[in-house]
Amino acid sequence: MAEHITFKRPDGKSAPGIYMAPALADGAPGLVVIQEWWGVNDQIKSVGERMVGQGFRVLIPDLYRGKVALDAAEAQHGMEGLNFGDAATQDVRGAVQHLKAGSAHVGVIGFCMGGVLSVLAAMHVPETSAAVSWYGIPPDAAGDPGAIKIPLQCHFGIQDAFFKIASADALEKKLKAGGVTHECWRYDAGHAFGNEEGANYNREAATLAWQRSLTFLGKYLKG
Repeated sequence: MAEHITFKRPDGKSAPGIYMAPALADGAPGLVVIQEWWGVNDQIKSVGERMVGQGFRVLIPDLYRGKVALDAAEAQHGMEGLNFGDAATQDVRGAVQHLKAGSAHVGVIGFCMGGVLSVLAAMHVPETSAAVSWYGIPPDAAGDPGAIKIPLQCHFGIQDAFFKIASADALEKKLKAGGVTHECWRYDAGHAFGNEEGANYNREAATLAWQRSLTFLGKYLKG
């Protein structure tokens, strides 16, 4: 059952989120699920439910504080108004710390905007055990991916118009140079190919990406 909660950020402020847990929650690994640019809508809640079904305790931080975009222009406005550094080092880190109180291993998975924040969490949230990013690449100024100390898995669409595949290649090159434990997967698909409610949904690519994500998270959070 989904529960609206508040959790503490490292700076002492409170942040809202949605918490979900399996029936046998004690000691279950934690997973922070990070929204797309739409906000915490029904689609991202369904991702949380999927992961609960896989045995994870899930926390979805509400980065937009209750607002949900109804169209792309509104979503763009919401994303542009978000302080990514604050979201990663305060909201996401606070969510990781909240889950960490109940288990040794906590991961992060995010999509689109949330995929960017997943990579930022891998860089800047030391409590994170593993991170998965679906079609999200942070700018160079956000930090050095080669310095990441945890396992990172990335999924990219070759036809992605928002995050060009050349940027994905550059990110992977930095991960390799830094000796980061990583997997980078590419699919003949567009941006947000895993969002079943979006125009670019690609069932074949999404199915494969989910299989890989669950295997990866199982290895590093449950193993």
